[in-house]
Amino acid sequence: MRRPQNYKMRFGLVMVATLTVVCQGAKADDKRPTAREVVPAIQKNVGVPWNSETVDTFKAGNPDTTVTGIAVTMMATLDVLQRAAEKGQNLIITHEPTFYNHLDIPEDMEQNDPVWTAKRTIIEKHALVVWRFHDHWHRRNPDGILVGVMHALGWEKYQNPANQYLFTMPETTVERLAAEVANRLDTPVLRVVGNPEMKVTRVALSPGSAGFVRETRALASDNVELLLVGETREWETVEYAADAVSAGKAKALIVIGHVPSEQPGMEECARWLKTFVKEVPIEFVPTRQPFWTVEQKRAHH
Repeated sequence: MRRPQNYKMRFGLVMVATLTVVCQGAKADDKRPTAREVVPAIQKNVGVPWNSETVDTFKAGNPDTTVTGIAVTMMATLDVLQRAAEKGQNLIITHEPTFYNHLDIPEDMEQNDPVWTAKRTIIEKHALVVWRFHDHWHRRNPDGILVGVMHALGWEKYQNPANQYLFTMPETTVERLAAEVANRLDTPVLRVVGNPEMKVTRVALSPGSAGFVRETRALASDNVELLLVGETREWETVEYAADAVSAGKAKALIVIGHVPSEQPGMEECARWLKTFVKEVPIEFVPTRQPFWTVEQKRAHH
């Protein structure tokens, strides 16, 4: 069969077009950073000196992996890792530890522990890279976590200009404030110490886990009637708050839960990252609320 005279010309044009598309794809791939290359961009933009003694380091995976997408999360739970992998996000930026203690080295846990093994297996199977961003995000001024939480609560206008953790708001009750916080942070699992009808205007906000010393100093202050914390030990700050109430002090404590108390701060982190990491898609992947309540279950039956 004779081919048309312009066959070679048409074939050549198709080949050129194909090569152009392939080359453009290769160039796009070349622009994508490795996980290791993303970190200096963060260090440059975070706005505080980078401390070498930090937990803000790689926790799993090969840092030289080319990034296909970034998942920003509060806690890199197995559920979060699976959801990120399904979306093609292979760099996980997490605020809290991945492997069950502050340094991501589980003490007294066997290497073949089935849960720890399952998590490592998912990371290896999908070639995920996990990097923690905790210390320096908190060290920003204002604190990056606090900015996100304050925005979620709608409390910007109440913030004390001299102390970013203090707020003066229109008079409300402990119960109404607790309900507002639960609604705005989308968490039904709040625990409250104090008289629900007590009037409050002076509030301290301490997301995460600041510890007994900071928390009790806040509660003892004349500038604080109610303290909101992420989590705290019941035999420390909770007991102190209960004793303050029994002693006749006008004090209250709301325990939000660690994840919901800081999660909006990592959503803020994802928004911030998008302003200077342009080469790959970035998405906030929320950590699901780990707790449920008996009342929740009853309400659904």
